[in-house]
Amino acid sequence: MRSFHLHLVSDSSGETVSAIARACLVQLTDVHPDQHLWWLVRTRGQAVRVLEGVREHPGVVLCTVVDPEIRSLLEQGCREAEVPFIPVLDPVMQTLGAYLQVELGREPGRQHLPDADYFRRIDAMHYAIEMDDGQGMERLEEADVIIMGVSRTSKTPTCMYLANRGLKAANVPMVPGIGIPPEVLACKRPLMVALTRDPRSLADIRRTRLRVMNDAANAEYADVERVREEVQEARRMFTRHGWPVIDVTRRSIEETAATIMQLHRNRLAKVGGV
Repeated sequence: MRSFHLHLVSDSSGETVSAIARACLVQLTDVHPDQHLWWLVRTRGQAVRVLEGVREHPGVVLCTVVDPEIRSLLEQGCREAEVPFIPVLDPVMQTLGAYLQVELGREPGRQHLPDADYFRRIDAMHYAIEMDDGQGMERLEEADVIIMGVSRTSKTPTCMYLANRGLKAANVPMVPGIGIPPEVLACKRPLMVALTRDPRSLADIRRTRLRVMNDAANAEYADVERVREEVQEARRMFTRHGWPVIDVTRRSIEETAATIMQLHRNRLAKVGGV
């Protein structure tokens, strides 16, 4: 496997440049990046230390520094070291500025300043925690989305991901032999979404869970035939109510959440006419 040095430079938390790097690196096969992380680079002294690191380990530099002076210093230093310097925000910012005919701000970390959207996401996270695994049923009507599914179908992490996008998400487990809780059926406002998984894959996940918990007494919980019956019973109930069902067997949490967010947007457009 080929390896190379990759320097990620940010004047803030590094979240943006890290996400861009991940999105690009997954498209490269048989390549391993040795990542060097440089966060909160806001002074000339910090930029000089970055350049010292780049000269010590030459490689590609991805940068989201917006201060023109600091960015210029980094760019000049990379040119002298003969390494690629990529200011990944520039094409988007320049295009937006030209199209809108405005001068874009150059304030480091501005995307992380607390605003209404920030507090909405924090509130959604608190809600997801309080409503996890069927808790707080009296507050279900406050949810934007109610996620249902049998045990170990990624309900909790999906809810937390949605909360980070500002959606209030509650999750309700489907217990074998017990129908859908009346509190769920009484809800009018939330979008109902069901998650399912291939029974064999689900049984493997549950078996690992039992092993980690050292809980050999509940072997039936991971029996593949029992799991198959449980999944089929839940799916019949979901179908009966006409709720969308998402098979998460080969989906990441991000892909599942993206599908739910699209369903939510479509529902808002249909109900609100927006």
